Amino acid sequence: MLQQLLNGLFLGSIYALFAIGFTLVFGILDRLNLAHPSVFAASAFVGIWLTDAYDLPLWLVLIAVFVFGLIMGLLIERIAFRPLRDRPDAHFAGLISSIAMAGMIVALLQAVFGPNTRRFPVGTIPEDSLRVGDLTASWLQIIILVVSLGLMIALSLLVQRSRLGRSMRAVAENPTAARVLGVNVDRVTATTFAISTALGAVAGVLFALNVNSAQLGMGSAIELKGLAVIIVGGMGSLSGSLVGGLLLGIAEVFAIQYIGSSWRDLIAFALLFVILLVRPEGLFGKRKVREV
Repeated sequence: MLQQLLNGLFLGSIYALFAIGFTLVFGILDRLNLAHPSVFAASAFVGIWLTDAYDLPLWLVLIAVFVFGLIMGLLIERIAFRPLRDRPDAHFAGLISSIAMAGMIVALLQAVFGPNTRRFPVGTIPEDSLRVGDLTASWLQIIILVVSLGLMIALSLLVQRSRLGRSMRAVAENPTAARVLGVNVDRVTATTFAISTALGAVAGVLFALNVNSAQLGMGSAIELKGLAVIIVGGMGSLSGSLVGGLLLGIAEVFAIQYIGSSWRDLIAFALLFVILLVRPEGLFGKRKVREV
């Protein structure tokens, strides 16, 4: 049972890293970026290409993919969101625009890499395992956990203790007031998109390593799970996305082990549904009080 719990934490850390990218943009900018899953998929293909074509070590591939995610985030914000920000329906318009952007990214992926499944070359990750008592963890699982938790901790420190983080929190509270106080809202917005997408990009590579494949539709497959995680964790809560992602990973692993792989999604989403019944605002969300 402890082994399955550990496996669930490894898988859940990927879900959490992906969902935190969603949450960062929604929590600070009140926008839902549905191009996020397409960058998740694109980064997996780019990571495999860099490993295969240039024989780069994994740590360098992760850095390159992080930079790729930063650039993609800036492009998505500039093309899909910024031109629509002054519309009265900016939230909905940005949502639709990001869906269109996602479609273009996937189409470009297919044109460049083709429709076939791609895999990392053999030997990308050492196949040895670390054993402590009755618990066993592969080096791949350890890398996934360390990278995911490391990036999430770094993001938390950035938001809570840095000057950029204070600007992000000010924009989240009131963009107009933040602008009056001298905060460069446009720069904060672009930076938020860049960081968010970079986290999703790294999550894409880690996920492709975990399942040893990358497919054009892999972003769509995880999109619903990411949205479920941020709702269960509490809309806009980074800590909620972390806990929600870990819970989803643990639920999936236990469902596969004790019920069957075909029940994986049913059991996982049923658990999340029960959590929402108990706490409609999410695990770390705040209940809104309506004033009359």
